[in-house]
Amino acid sequence: MAAHYDVLIVGGGIAGLSLASALAGSCSVALVEAEQELAYHTSSRSARQLIPSYGPDVVRELTVRTLELIAARDAQLPEPVLTPRSFMLIGTEESVRAEGSGHMNAITHDRALKLCPALVPGTFSAAGLDTGSFACNAPLLLEDHRQRAEAAGADIITGARVHSAQRLGSGWEIGAGQEAFEAGVLVNAAGAWADELAVISGVEKLGLQPYRRTAAIVDVEHPVPGHSPMVAAADHTFYFRREGTDVLISPSESVPSGPEDARPRPGDVERLIVKLNQLTTLGIRGVRRAWTGLRTEVADGVPVAGFDAEAPGFYWLAGQGGYGFQTSSAMAELAAAQILAGQGTGHSTVADHHPASRTAEALAATRWSIRR
Repeated sequence: MAAHYDVLIVGGGIAGLSLASALAGSCSVALVEAEQELAYHTSSRSARQLIPSYGPDVVRELTVRTLELIAARDAQLPEPVLTPRSFMLIGTEESVRAEGSGHMNAITHDRALKLCPALVPGTFSAAGLDTGSFACNAPLLLEDHRQRAEAAGADIITGARVHSAQRLGSGWEIGAGQEAFEAGVLVNAAGAWADELAVISGVEKLGLQPYRRTAAIVDVEHPVPGHSPMVAAADHTFYFRREGTDVLISPSESVPSGPEDARPRPGDVERLIVKLNQLTTLGIRGVRRAWTGLRTEVADGVPVAGFDAEAPGFYWLAGQGGYGFQTSSAMAELAAAQILAGQGTGHSTVADHHPASRTAEALAATRWSIRR
């Protein structure tokens, strides 16, 4: 016999968990995750930095709102999710200016060297600093969302890959693992597998594309001072930051991939080590561990949130790209409001609020200005 819920969320990463915690208590919620553990893929492989100056305009607005929501929650936690850590861009005058925003201020070459003494003078000509950036304790945030969701009555089921989904009457019938579910609203928070879930559900794909991004923790001869910002190249060729007495580095690659359990490719980290040992005085001596995540996005790089106009009750929460954590709470706030508005009409969908064209308007659902 199928278990019935108002909302079934597919995907146990930061997008799905944050929505579950936002919805639970207001309606009946279940979350299903294909892997045996939550946040196994991209959400466990984050750079753990929330940067208001990073990404398209909408993403920057979402980041500011997410920071507000997490900060409010931090006041109730025994330890904070957020810790101040500035973000610094370096490069040419043109590249830094192009990548900066209202949250970032230009700083002098000398100031940049004082903030990050590991940089070699003369290897960059301009720098910008975002002092409103924060380090994010990603595991703590994920666990807080899980605990809040379950405490409010949400059911979370792992090891349950969706193998069937069809529109049935006024709702959805879903098969996941060995379980059967019925739900008024089906939320697609499946990350790199979001288009695959759409196909299983008989819904037109959005053209979501996963991209590889590798990172590594490296042992260094000269540790980065505790006050140093996260440093990124404005031309998107690397970033690095302190990780205890070690350093986290990334070649910032963006290589198309299929949905998979991604792994580092030979040479990616090694080439970056050679480069950083020329640009910095870190003295990288070896790799402690390396990993690769998938950043899934649509062509314009803006996250997707909204009901599908051609599939009643099918809600997209996907395409967060590299902005998953920094947009998560704001995206969940928006998604929960839209879903609950639909629940409140007495119908299992929000057809009255559907945009006219699914593909174009599902993307346009995220083109709004947050009012606070």
